[in-house]
Amino acid sequence: MSYVGFRSSNQPTDPMSYIKRRQFLQFAGSALAAAGFSQLDIMRQSQEYGKVLAQSTPRKLALLVGINEYINNIPPLGGCEQDVLLQRELLIHRFGFKDADILPLIGKQATRQGILQAFNEHLIKQAKPGDVVVFHFSGHGSLVQDKDRDTPDGLNSTLVPVDSSLPENGGVVLDIMGHTLFMLMYALQTDNVTMVLDSCHSGGAKRGRFRVRSRSGGSDFLPSPAEFEEQRKWLAKTGLSQQDFINKRRQNVAKGTVITAVKRDQFAMDGQFSGFDAGVFTYALTQYLWQKTANESLTTTFSNVNQSAKKIAWEQRGGLDKEPEIESNLKPNQNKLIYFSPVKTIPAEAVVTGVSGAPPNSNIELWLGGIEAQSLEGFNEKAILNIIDAKGEAAGQVQIESRQGLNAKARLLSATKVQPTPGTLLQESIRTIPKNLTLKIGLDETLLDSAAIRQAQQALQTIPRVEAVTGQQETHYVLGRMSKTQHQQLQRRVANLPAVGSIGLFTPTLDGIVATSFGKSDETVSAAVTRLQPQLKSLLAGRVVRYILGNAGTSKVNISVRMIVADSKKVLGQAFTARGIGKNTGASQPNKPVTLSDLGIPKLPVGMKVAFQIENNETVPLYVSILSVDSSGKMDVIFPFDWSSAEGDALIQPGKQVLIPESGANNSTLQVSEPQGFSEALIIASTSPLRDSLRVLQTLAAKAGIAGKRSFIPAVTGDEFLNLTDSLIDDLDRTTRGRNTGSTPLASDVRGIDVTKVATMSIPFEVTKPV
Repeated sequence: MSYVGFRSSNQPTDPMSYIKRRQFLQFAGSALAAAGFSQLDIMRQSQEYGKVLAQSTPRKLALLVGINEYINNIPPLGGCEQDVLLQRELLIHRFGFKDADILPLIGKQATRQGILQAFNEHLIKQAKPGDVVVFHFSGHGSLVQDKDRDTPDGLNSTLVPVDSSLPENGGVVLDIMGHTLFMLMYALQTDNVTMVLDSCHSGGAKRGRFRVRSRSGGSDFLPSPAEFEEQRKWLAKTGLSQQDFINKRRQNVAKGTVITAVKRDQFAMDGQFSGFDAGVFTYALTQYLWQKTANESLTTTFSNVNQSAKKIAWEQRGGLDKEPEIESNLKPNQNKLIYFSPVKTIPAEAVVTGVSGAPPNSNIELWLGGIEAQSLEGFNEKAILNIIDAKGEAAGQVQIESRQGLNAKARLLSATKVQPTPGTLLQESIRTIPKNLTLKIGLDETLLDSAAIRQAQQALQTIPRVEAVTGQQETHYVLGRMSKTQHQQLQRRVANLPAVGSIGLFTPTLDGIVATSFGKSDETVSAAVTRLQPQLKSLLAGRVVRYILGNAGTSKVNISVRMIVADSKKVLGQAFTARGIGKNTGASQPNKPVTLSDLGIPKLPVGMKVAFQIENNETVPLYVSILSVDSSGKMDVIFPFDWSSAEGDALIQPGKQVLIPESGANNSTLQVSEPQGFSEALIIASTSPLRDSLRVLQTLAAKAGIAGKRSFIPAVTGDEFLNLTDSLIDDLDRTTRGRNTGSTPLASDVRGIDVTKVATMSIPFEVTKPV
């Protein structure tokens, strides 16, 4: 579960939304405008990034920069140094970089001179033609005056090193200009260059409870004389004239590919996840590259990463205005891999980083970089991972004993065919679902006074599995009163805003609200919490089903689902199990790359008729359920559909494809409905019947007056939704324990989800106003 913050600098009055993408990343006037990326572009960028990295090249070099604590009054950040670790572990263990060829610059090391010198000594002087080069920067971005006016606003994007400053009234700053980065890239002897910039330029040190990766900037901020001297030095070394320098940077990036976390006028987020901080974009990118099953093109990778990043944007901000950007000087037909390298190893969720003691009592240290942020709570103590040998087959198991962020300690469970050593990869076998999962409700001092916060804490304590949190802790929603300031800020983002003074639920960044959660303007905090109890329970149930159970990236159940326009073949979205699709193709061969969604997250207007195509590609029958959860936390049961024979209706035979609802069937219309905002269709498949959850569903069908009929179950909320979720988890746990587990013990105080028996996937979509 994630809690996101921002990384950015003050936004110019003109957001320059009309600038073309090519201009955006040109390192001319927009060279570091690329430091603000679009989520869709990020996914496309990650694809190129991964392909390049995995290719066989003479040498692979990386310079990774991360800055949390700045000096000279620049606001601190929280996850930039973690980003360096995320990239380092990925590059070594999936793309074959040598540790000695990766140079990290952390905190005080990342001065202006330190970054420039490292780029020259480590990258420019060592890289030969055909080598691979990766430069990553996580920290503040900004904007300074550009005397050449490469962009209409006359500003050039910058990277803010640790020793730059924040003059109160503007003036000279020690930033690294986009123009300078262009020359550094141009000086490299190889074209296989990837630059990843997880920073932004749109202003503000905080958004609600989150930090923005951007320092103030604009026309009052001037480049230092040393910056122009640095550019002249590289012009002389490369033989470029000043005019050639201007012309080239206005045409394209210097070499290779530049990937940025958001567009120039958007916020790059500093995220708070389960026990650690990291850049939202960097985490989404690296986590996807750990699990990807094939050598995809940069475009395909970037598209797939985009969906993950946008889902986080919805959770944290209530909107999709996070668009990573990608720009390349490659020819259109050059569909390169990300990092200009093929993946060197099999997909994985974790890697062994240390081993002490002799087997079978070895103590094993793990890095969990391949696990999705939303699923991390399923990998606390007692989760089980398979040790994977060189052929991609399970050779033993470890069980996690403790986890701190992405670092875990584990023990061997059984005799193994290979003794794990540093670098050994692991894949998910059984995730564990704690019985005490909670919904974390933040109490923000900007929305409630101290007395109201105390009242809210007391009221929330009476609701089982709901936890009140304050300060910089992981938060799922924020309880607060709508202020005049907040109302004004939300007017451009949210339709049908509640009244000033009303109490309800905000997204963690305070940039969005939870639909239908606000009451009357004179309501007390205690009364508001009482009113919100059913909705809080629904939101908890929705989080458990949508995130903790979601294993599409790791499940080996072979199933695929498409959401289509009813009575049409037009695909709106799709979900599949990547490892399930490829499990019969041979582990040593990369699977065919698949794009999760060419459309990103589709926008579906209220009233639109849709249907689902489900294909069971297994050799055994599968029991399938489809649920839909909307932005208010309400759930609808879409399938099974026939309540006269629910278990039989849920069964899909091997090799069969079914359409839901059936074309032409009575009462089978499935329409998109209010509220507007982010929704998800959740598809759950199991090799065993989900009998407990079906009994709950049949009770709900009887309550709705549709027992024995063919119909959907609408509007399941509160205790009913939570009870259904618990029954569903119990069913999946029973399926897991029912297999022949051999020496694999599963503790009684957790519930397990086995990747060989269960698949839980989602198709996200945005509900918009009727057309």
